[in-house]
Amino acid sequence: MARLGAGSAQLGVAVSGGPDSLALLLLAAAARPGAIEAATVDHGLRPESAAEAEMVASICDELGVPHAVLKVEVAPGNLQQEARLARYRALGEWQQARGIDILMTAHHADDQAETLLMRLNRGSGLGGLAGVRSRGSNPANGGIVLRPLLGWRKDELERIVRDCVVAPARDPSNEDDRFDRARIRKALATADWLDPAAVAQSAACLADAEAALQHYARAEWDEQVDLADSEIRYRPESSTPREIRLRVLARALERLGGQPRLSQVAELLDVLERGEGGNLASVLARAEKDAWVLRPEPPRH
Repeated sequence: MARLGAGSAQLGVAVSGGPDSLALLLLAAAARPGAIEAATVDHGLRPESAAEAEMVASICDELGVPHAVLKVEVAPGNLQQEARLARYRALGEWQQARGIDILMTAHHADDQAETLLMRLNRGSGLGGLAGVRSRGSNPANGGIVLRPLLGWRKDELERIVRDCVVAPARDPSNEDDRFDRARIRKALATADWLDPAAVAQSAACLADAEAALQHYARAEWDEQVDLADSEIRYRPESSTPREIRLRVLARALERLGGQPRLSQVAELLDVLERGEGGNLASVLARAEKDAWVLRPEPPRH
């Protein structure tokens, strides 16, 4: 936690009741007694969820850790994605109400390996292959999120929970083959030739590479982008690497209110590099002689 910049901040721990998050709770309570609080998000998707939240509350009471149960409603659509958004939104509101500076989650090396393999299978770019970061942000409110267990293996965390004589909750969705992550997890369990810790380390190296690219993309923005009213002009040089152009273009779209996927930005980049124009996320883009010009689409009548 100190290496990730926790300092003397008040810390919040997201605890589902599974073995990973219970291990994080136990470790954090031992490392920072009196400086942590915990919250359990009850998505209401399983009959057992309320009892699991009460189980976490009981453990927190024994540890002297303040605890809250956050009940949410999950929007229809992609179940896991919508549950994740609802969870982070509730945790962000809880942090703000309690004056908690930093949220911690229990992602570990096996999670990181699963994420990297899932994204490889989807053809993700460098940003996706970097996996989850040890220090990131809450997608709901931009608050700091630390993941101090990325160097730990799942079996190590389960051993901590067993040694403390705590019975964790088991979420059956973790074994449900309808979800990509569950299938990847089962495949990894039988691949004894693959070292999840080494895969997680590779993801960390990719994250460092992504950070370097973002650094140079910011420098490119400062030097080659002109802002005027609601128009953005980007003057890419022929020697500018494609990955830098991609990130500058994505930032321009975001500045104009668009939130497209990076794969969509890459398609627009191809169009502009051919000297053509297009639109994406309610933004019009065209290639001029020496610049790419982006502006919001005019309102439709």
